[in-house]
Parts: sequence; C-alpha cells; structure tokens
Amino acid sequence: MRAVIQRVRRAQVTIDGAIEASIKHGFLVLLGVTEVDTQEDADWLSSKIAGLRAFSDEAGAMNLNLDQVAGEVIVVSQFTLYASTKKGNRPSFLKAAKPEMAIPLYEYFVQMLKTKIQGKVGTGKFGADMQVELVNDGPVTLQIDTQHKE
Repeated sequence: MRAVIQRVRRAQVTIDGAIEASIKHGFLVLLGVTEVDTQEDADWLSSKIAGLRAFSDEAGAMNLNLDQVAGEVIVVSQFTLYASTKKGNRPSFLKAAKPEMAIPLYEYFVQMLKTKIQGKVGTGKFGADMQVELVNDGPVTLQIDTQHKE
C-alpha cells in the first residue's frame, strides 16, 4: 500500500456536486493498493498513520499525533499512486490492484483506522470521479509505502 498523507486545516470530497466527506483539522490520506498488498499491510499502515507525530506542539516541533490534537481523517482511494511513467508519456497502472482486490483492502484499511483513532474518519467513494479540496497545513506532506516500511 502506498499513502500520501497531507496535514490539513480542512478538507472535503465532493461527488456529483454533493459533499461526501469533510473534516476540519487532521489528515487527508490518498491511498493506493497494489497487487501484492495484504491485510497485514493495512494493519501496519493504519497503525503508522494513527501514531504519526506530524502535528506541532507548543514549541513548534512536530511531536503530536491525531488523537493529541483531536484530528480527523479523510481517506481517498488513489490507484494513480501506482502509476509508472517509465515508458513514454502515458502513465501505466499495471501495478495498481484490480477493484475486486483493492476495494476490500481499502475498506479494511478504513475500518482499522477507525479503531485506532478517536476522531472521525471519512472517505471518498472508490472509483468515483471525486473533487478533493484541501488547505495543506505547513505544508506537510508525507509518503509511506508498506513495501519499503519507510
């Protein structure tokens, strides 16, 4: 699994003109699933994001996690995180998991994250044409890949 995590002051996902999810302060997580991912990857990644100390303390150092700042999360499926541009200019998405595998893992990840933080966890809709709006706080943007555990 690959996640791009953006610390936000606010974010929302709109589908067909209707707001699907919105948060005030927390993380917008763009989540990609590849064909080799498992529930173990989702467990590890959800724990890592829940404990990620990416919020500033009183001294301005990034020392606080989501629960310590009453943060919320929106998770958006993002198969394009596995795009390859090695050949030519048109991205290839062969490494992205097919929906029959990706959807259950995406949903499992969301459920695991809900058990690991106190704040609200909203989502987009898998496969939908979504408009994602955010105010990146910092800006702070982090990438985590379960295949590299970095």
